[in-house]
Amino acid sequence: MAAESSAEDYPHEIDEQLTGFDSSVNSVKTMLEKLMSMPRNDLLQKLDPLDQAKLDLMSAYTLNSLFWMYLVTQGVNPREHGIKQELERIRTYMNRVKEITDKKKAARLDKNAAARFVRSALYDPDDKDSRKKAADTASKAPPSKRPRQK
Repeated sequence: MAAESSAEDYPHEIDEQLTGFDSSVNSVKTMLEKLMSMPRNDLLQKLDPLDQAKLDLMSAYTLNSLFWMYLVTQGVNPREHGIKQELERIRTYMNRVKEITDKKKAARLDKNAAARFVRSALYDPDDKDSRKKAADTASKAPPSKRPRQK
């Protein structure tokens, strides 16, 4: 009976949306409990500096997003609040970290390997034979006589 009376407290049209919201809140709660169960210093020691920055940015963004939702529930327009600028600032830092991560993942050019590829692509067997013949004829030529200096 208690479930029936609580179901009648809100319109049936939003029942699916509220169920989705409830499951989202529960998943956020579960993730936060996992994050909060480990001491922050222990967690940061296990991460490299880039991952530490990602964790800090994710934490700041999550808290500010939750505050955004709180403002909405209180009837305050968050677009006119300072939280909007804070979220934008965090997003710019997240984009910087993403650029750094992308640069690390980018392919590096091995100049020696590239030179070998170009050389082999331009290889002409006739050209090699003609170079060899030219070198052989130059070595068989008699040494030139230079006039002696006085």
